[in-house]
Amino acid sequence: MLYHLAEFLKQYVSGFNAFTYLTLRSVLGVLTALIFCFSFGPLLIERLYRFKFGQPVRSDGPQSHLKKTGTPTMGGVLILGAISVSTLLWADLRNRFVWFALIVTLAFGAVGFADDYIKIKYKDPKGLPARRKYFWLSLAGFGIATLMYWTASTPAETMLFFPFIKHVSISLGLFFIPWAYLVIVGSSNAVNLTDGLDGLAIMPTVLVASALAIFAYASGNAKFAAYLSIPYISGIGELAIFCTAIAGAGLGFLWFNAYPAQVFMGDVGALALGAALGVVAVLVRQEFVLAIMGGIFVAETVSVALQVLYFKYSGGKRIFRMAPLHHHYELKGWPEPKIIVRFWIITLILVLIGLASLKVR
Repeated sequence: MLYHLAEFLKQYVSGFNAFTYLTLRSVLGVLTALIFCFSFGPLLIERLYRFKFGQPVRSDGPQSHLKKTGTPTMGGVLILGAISVSTLLWADLRNRFVWFALIVTLAFGAVGFADDYIKIKYKDPKGLPARRKYFWLSLAGFGIATLMYWTASTPAETMLFFPFIKHVSISLGLFFIPWAYLVIVGSSNAVNLTDGLDGLAIMPTVLVASALAIFAYASGNAKFAAYLSIPYISGIGELAIFCTAIAGAGLGFLWFNAYPAQVFMGDVGALALGAALGVVAVLVRQEFVLAIMGGIFVAETVSVALQVLYFKYSGGKRIFRMAPLHHHYELKGWPEPKIIVRFWIITLILVLIGLASLKVR
């Protein structure tokens, strides 16, 4: 909105032209989301306490988590509000990529909201029945994947590219739809599985979103894309603002979610943020880079899959003391802050490796 206002006013006052630059608007996107969280965070937490929107804790989880019972959840509403406001203020709202990202994020957030509400209302840590939950997630995932395919204006938008390999790509055709669906829904659930400790999921999300902002900016610039041998997609640079809004909202939320947490994001935040990362990766054609940079999310998901399969086919034996992976280290005696910070450090290293793929080809 403010972008369009600046576009109108620059014909009268040249100084407003600065607000049309993508780099400045990306910075303003971070700051706007931060200010939103700092402004409304305390109010939201107070209201969540007042309405007794406390987090139910599974009795079969680590015993150290029982003390967290009653900590307000659904704080992801704050994150989604900050992302939406910041994006709507500073992005070009005529850009279809921006709307794809926003719609997916809010749709997955709505499913997460229903899941959290059921957990709170019925004091049931399981929340929304799995089949119903995945039906709605799948509907949103397939819907947006189909829309992206049918609105693609260049071949690059539906081709598969590989990091660290130059001039190698595969035309996906209609297979783009199930592929995009798997990336978006898979990313959503991976972040959700990771969100088990105070601040564990939000900081990796901030780091990965910040890196994806760089990919979006470079892919939207014909000269940079040609120089770096990455796909050029006209208009995709606007997603940099969406990504920096995620980063700002995540840092603002971390202020309240850092150990010991005053509020949890809940599924409304985790499912939405995972989907947001997934849809941006699909749009900028960097799905494999997302898997590298989000290696912690991948490891958490794989640990659950391996645990379930091994338990089923080995007669009740386990690979990990508990899954997802962060619980395994908890039961090994690692203090919660140590697990969190170490996972952050690993993510930073993986993000740098992902960024290196821009040049190492």
